[in-house]
Amino acid sequence: MRISRRSLLSVVPAASLLPVATPRPAGARTTADTAASSSTSAASSTTAAADSTRLLDNTRGIFAGTPESNARPEVAAKLAGIDRAARTHLAAMDNAGDGELFAGLPLGTSDPNVTTSFRNLSDIALATRTPGSGSDLEDNLDVQRRVIDGLVWLHDTYYGDQEKGYYGNWFNWEIGISTHVSKALVLLADQVQAYRPGLVQTYVAAMDAYLRNGKDGDVDLDSRFHTGANLADITTNRILQGALLGDDARIAKALADQLTVFATIDPYDLQHGVTDGYYADGSFIQHHSVAYTGSYGRGLLTRVVQTIKILDGTTYARGDGLVAVVQGWVRDGFAPLIFEGWMMEVVKGRAVSRTGTGYADVRTIVEAIVDLADYAAGADAAALQGYVKSIASTSPVALDPTSFVSPVSVARYADVLGDSGITPADLNPPARSVAFNAMDRNVHRRPGYAFALARSSDRISKYEYMSGENLLPWFQGDGAHYLYLAGQDQTQAYGIDYFSTVSPYALAGVTAPVEQRRTIPELYGTPYYDNPDHPLNFTSSSESQNTYVYFPRGTNRHSGGATLDAYGVAGMVQSDDVAYVDKQSGILPDDFVVYQNATATKSWFMLDDEIVVLAANVGDPAGRAVTTSVDARTAAPSDEIAISGALRDGGAWSGPGTGALAWLRYANASEGTAVGYVFLEPRQVAVGLETVTRSRRVVRTSNPDTQVTRQVLGVSIDQPAGAAPSSLAYALVPNAGEGQLRSYADGPLTVLANSRSVQAIQHTGLGLTAANVFADGRHEAAGMSIDGPASVITQTRQGGGEITVAVSDPTMERATVSVLLRGAPLTVVSADDGVRVRRDAGGTRVEYDTRHAYGRSLRVTLRR
Repeated sequence: MRISRRSLLSVVPAASLLPVATPRPAGARTTADTAASSSTSAASSTTAAADSTRLLDNTRGIFAGTPESNARPEVAAKLAGIDRAARTHLAAMDNAGDGELFAGLPLGTSDPNVTTSFRNLSDIALATRTPGSGSDLEDNLDVQRRVIDGLVWLHDTYYGDQEKGYYGNWFNWEIGISTHVSKALVLLADQVQAYRPGLVQTYVAAMDAYLRNGKDGDVDLDSRFHTGANLADITTNRILQGALLGDDARIAKALADQLTVFATIDPYDLQHGVTDGYYADGSFIQHHSVAYTGSYGRGLLTRVVQTIKILDGTTYARGDGLVAVVQGWVRDGFAPLIFEGWMMEVVKGRAVSRTGTGYADVRTIVEAIVDLADYAAGADAAALQGYVKSIASTSPVALDPTSFVSPVSVARYADVLGDSGITPADLNPPARSVAFNAMDRNVHRRPGYAFALARSSDRISKYEYMSGENLLPWFQGDGAHYLYLAGQDQTQAYGIDYFSTVSPYALAGVTAPVEQRRTIPELYGTPYYDNPDHPLNFTSSSESQNTYVYFPRGTNRHSGGATLDAYGVAGMVQSDDVAYVDKQSGILPDDFVVYQNATATKSWFMLDDEIVVLAANVGDPAGRAVTTSVDARTAAPSDEIAISGALRDGGAWSGPGTGALAWLRYANASEGTAVGYVFLEPRQVAVGLETVTRSRRVVRTSNPDTQVTRQVLGVSIDQPAGAAPSSLAYALVPNAGEGQLRSYADGPLTVLANSRSVQAIQHTGLGLTAANVFADGRHEAAGMSIDGPASVITQTRQGGGEITVAVSDPTMERATVSVLLRGAPLTVVSADDGVRVRRDAGGTRVEYDTRHAYGRSLRVTLRR
């Protein structure tokens, strides 16, 4: 379900919004107004007080659980974890030294330590408010007052002085600290009022003052910091603060601000210039240009579902429109990206370098879905519950609900798993191809595997690096792919150990120059480029830092693709990033280091048994050697690996080594997995299998210095320095046997074109032809004449009597795309809005209105 920003106001009670949105001028009220409003004001005040009480009770129930939920045996481990964390923190308080509230967390210069200190206090407060825990911490007044005293001490010593605060990361001061303080104050609201009256007001004033990227101590929807998941965090905190103060206007304003994150982003009508949020195709963007469903998107999902729970039973909870919106996010945004309980790497930004796994990422999503289902009804609730059960049943790693935020959610999860009337059912159909063109990503799913592709453009960042995270990111958006095989523990294939042990220049699918690059800390001695005196004002959180260091975009416009039912095609022109281009123009400082990219024009054709990759203009303008990584896979050092293949002359081949291969097969007998590679053009293919040991710290400075060892397969096609640009064509064949790979010598794949202007393939078994056109003008491919840049898929059905043609604009800026189908005239069976068909000389012309489609595929079915 899509929702517009205008319709959001209908979700919030008008009476609550009016004092915020349309205040009367001072002195404008008449005597009659005053008399008529006195009884209304009293009733409104009573309602507001009841709403505040309910908001606080709901919030405590979320974090601490209820007597009913906490009596459940399935929740016992969660309660034990809450108690254990609190006791650990109390012991740290006992052992704190000078300048510490907790031992090991010195204060005064470390904003993470300040944030952690507040978090520890909220953890202790939680243990004292968890009903039915059986712990002597429950309702322990001495411990509660100790927490309150800690809040007072932190404020008076390290937080309240606005001149001394706000160093380091803005997030800690505007979001992190406020989140933990607000939670602690909500948990201990009655005790704070009795023991330290005025503390809430003191802290709220300080939290407002630290909201420096806002306006007048409040949210500023025009601020680049107040968007997406960050905005949801800030406004949730402000809703709770309003409830603590009994301030209805504050609650209403915060809720109105938060509701803007529910609106579908219209890239042709941006509100407040914001590109962060969910798009019509299911994409999610944060940081203005980073594909981020798997990290910030998770955070936003968690927050908005919490908001739905916090508002439950208040006058702010109106209708089920928001539940339907969030359910759409789950179905179209999250479900395609979750494979057997694993969150795919292509949407995690810098979080790919963290030691937490894709399975842990999905736990937070499952909790949100479990709670969301409780607010949905009928078939919607059943679909969500069935999806939860499907994730639990397909994940090779058991989902541990003790990591859920809420004990209530743990009980709900147990109910779903224990209900024999709920049938496990994926929200994805068995075969699905999704073009997340708004964030330059593709996901292609089949029984047995899932393929995920990361592209980039002048709209979407090549990668995200920040704060010493994801130190080796350079090619992650240059066609890097991830091929997930069914039944495998994905920690043995991807995750932190993949990025630690696979060369950043040889990530699966990328074309890279042979050179040695240095990380940001190696280049500048700090986690960022510091040059505040330059006209671009390079500071740790400046826009220039974002543009050129943290998440630089490409400089190519062409990146996108089309889908037709469960088939997909994508294309991308590889480019230099904006930093390299602007350095050549003299915009950047002399000591700012940039790197030039290799060139390549690439297409991916995503079918049933194959993913076909075509590449043209593969080379390097600087004359460097270039490597194209066909694939990279990792395995445990003890796994039994076999590599087999055949040369183009028919001779048998076994690797590692280099040869003119017709096909190659990699099999991991220990895991029971295999991948085949079919080479559709003659090339020398290099196959390497080496044991690599590296520290996880190589990709993230704060990772533990844990040495990991993996067997690393590298399949590449290499070009020597000075070589002319060349073309490549190959297919990935998941789960292939040797017999299947041999059969490709007789079809069904044919490369129809492979140049920097047009790339096209045909699969006779599927009756499918697909093409990418990268250049202006008309281009011929497989009986089609395509006008200008476009992605086209055609499939013939009904014994050759019907043909369906799907088209998208990969540049996002064309008004129309025209395709001439040569041959006898065709008649229309069905057509999407904006598709026009007419007879033309030599065949049937189809015109697609792609204006403002933003990469959406348009289709028509024709009959001979």
